[in-house]
Amino acid sequence: MKKYETSGLRNVALIAHGKAGKTTLAEVMLFDGGASDRLGRVDDGTSIMDFEPEEIKRRLTISSSFNHLEWNKHKINLIDTPGDANFIIDTKNSLQAADGAIIVVDAIAGVEVQTEKVWEFCTQFGLPRLFFISKMERERANFSQSLTDIQKVLTPKAIPLNLPMGAEDSFAGVVDLMPMKAFHFTTDLSGKFSEGEFPANLKEEVKNAREKLVEVIAEADDTLLEKYLDGQELSPAELIQGLRKGVLNKTIFPILCGSGLKNMGVQLLLDAIVQCLPSPLDRGPTKGIRPITKAEEIRQPEEQGPFSAFVFKTVADPYAGKLTIFRVWSGSLQPDSILYNATREVKERFGQILQLEAKNQKPVEFVGPGDIAAVAKLKETTTWDTLCDEKKPILYQGISLPISPVSFAVEPKAKGDEEKITTSLARLMEEDPTIRLQRDEQTKQLILFGMGQVHVEATVEKLKRKFGVEVNLRTPKIPYRETIKSTKSGVIYRHKKQTGGRGQFAEVHFELSPLARSAGFEFQNALAGMNVPRNFVPAVEKGVAEAMQSGVLAGYPVVDLKVKFYDGKSHEVDSSEIAFKIAALMAFKKGMAEANPVLLEPIMNMEVFVPDEYMGDVIGDLNSRRGRVLAVEPRSKGQLIKVQVPLAEVLKYAPDLTSMTSGRGSFSMEVSHYEEVPAHLAEKIVAAGKAEQKEA
Repeated sequence: MKKYETSGLRNVALIAHGKAGKTTLAEVMLFDGGASDRLGRVDDGTSIMDFEPEEIKRRLTISSSFNHLEWNKHKINLIDTPGDANFIIDTKNSLQAADGAIIVVDAIAGVEVQTEKVWEFCTQFGLPRLFFISKMERERANFSQSLTDIQKVLTPKAIPLNLPMGAEDSFAGVVDLMPMKAFHFTTDLSGKFSEGEFPANLKEEVKNAREKLVEVIAEADDTLLEKYLDGQELSPAELIQGLRKGVLNKTIFPILCGSGLKNMGVQLLLDAIVQCLPSPLDRGPTKGIRPITKAEEIRQPEEQGPFSAFVFKTVADPYAGKLTIFRVWSGSLQPDSILYNATREVKERFGQILQLEAKNQKPVEFVGPGDIAAVAKLKETTTWDTLCDEKKPILYQGISLPISPVSFAVEPKAKGDEEKITTSLARLMEEDPTIRLQRDEQTKQLILFGMGQVHVEATVEKLKRKFGVEVNLRTPKIPYRETIKSTKSGVIYRHKKQTGGRGQFAEVHFELSPLARSAGFEFQNALAGMNVPRNFVPAVEKGVAEAMQSGVLAGYPVVDLKVKFYDGKSHEVDSSEIAFKIAALMAFKKGMAEANPVLLEPIMNMEVFVPDEYMGDVIGDLNSRRGRVLAVEPRSKGQLIKVQVPLAEVLKYAPDLTSMTSGRGSFSMEVSHYEEVPAHLAEKIVAAGKAEQKEA
């Protein structure tokens, strides 16, 4: 493989709202750069970058994929990321390896919900960005409206670098405002074009756009601004220099346009990537911390420096083993070496270094600062670990994850597969950290959490394909709880059993009283006399704790009460720990039944984002779900509704919200607290709980 200088690298992420045309654009870029000899298509299932069966089935990117091409003697590492809300966190994760981004905007839909999200991700990472308005060949394509959308919703610093010639069926090419040339593209998908004059009807628009572009470029550089204000003309080289400086400083966000499907305008985008977006050298030093002292540590993107790399993605393969994908921040790496994992304080031996080419990998003999590569079969290393020189250790920080809002209970189709489910999902969780598996000790169910229903379903499909484990998805049970509302004193229970020989005797006197919500459980030893030997008190507390595992209403755990053990009786021969434990258990059940027991349900804190036009419908729906709206906060192109709502009412909220908002709404939720279930609903829940107890 050809060795590229660090200055000749461009790590570029393609990011967008789902279905905006990212993957199609990636296919054409690879084709135009000679990295591929065919134009794959998402709709045909022939895409190079979307190669997983789950992606081909749904015609959308589920997991970031990686490839590279050469353009004007530069190596461009392409990261094709998901745009669907179910998988958008993988996009944020992959941006940790990028130095710049192309934000693809659909010329018909304009800026959409996930466009705003990925824009914010880039802002968090400080990444320079270009825009590419795609699908200019499609019906209702509107460059002007998309431009206005970008400038209004995302940034006023966005400025056209080229203008379209025509739109829809008449889209023929673009006018490049830097050299003031028109590029007329052929219609045979080859990407070939001819340079010429732009149409007369665009003369005024091109002139005004050019003047505005020059003004913005001049403002990015004090020397150029001084020359511009003096009325001097800026040379082409000065304009390119000023444009690049503005992009790197994030004071200019150039907009290009074209058609990925028709291979029009893509070569100008590749030129802009090389000219405008940063190399790892432009990105500059990277900050980490020293493992022991936690002091700040700096790494320069230099080949001679100590090696350090950040693992930002893991791919689980049941045959080839685990593939660890990393971005090198400093130093270099050769095959057949030993890596030090500073996160886990272990050494890892590996053989080949692999360059990623979508689903394939090619061995390479060297990887240097700024490059993206992979190694296979590391035993301990996983996502967000730091690999480095053991003598010069450093730790890099990964992203924080949102709470996965959607959950399903998973049950094995085949008996005895529960352990296989757990181990196989653990492998998939290395690949996708937004998956979470939890055993609910109360309901005894395995709960699989994900970012959305599609996310969970795709995970289950991967589980079957990669590990041969089939599961059924069920709506999870609600973890109800029980408590009391009244104080009950004078609860007396005597346990007496005589079967010949030594018997069993214990008597306990309790007082049960309610505690504040979420206060838990309190056991008070208030014995005063010597009726009960103190060595039996732990057995009494154990009996109460056991009784609290299953309440008197429907067998749900009991919370938020106090048990005061104030008296009792014992027998010097027949009393024992087991006798007092049984007496305590029965006394608790008796007392609870007489202390006005009630059912509690989990209440969720939810944040629901909706476009303005759907807010009334969504709030009305939340109210019908017994929700309490706490606040409504304005957001760009929508509103954020903060609401508290019972978990029982939102178990299947994801598809309902999608339906109500045409897929433009999103939500997150986490447990807030427990509240009493309304009486008319509690009766049904109690009846169902008792029926389930009988079946068990």
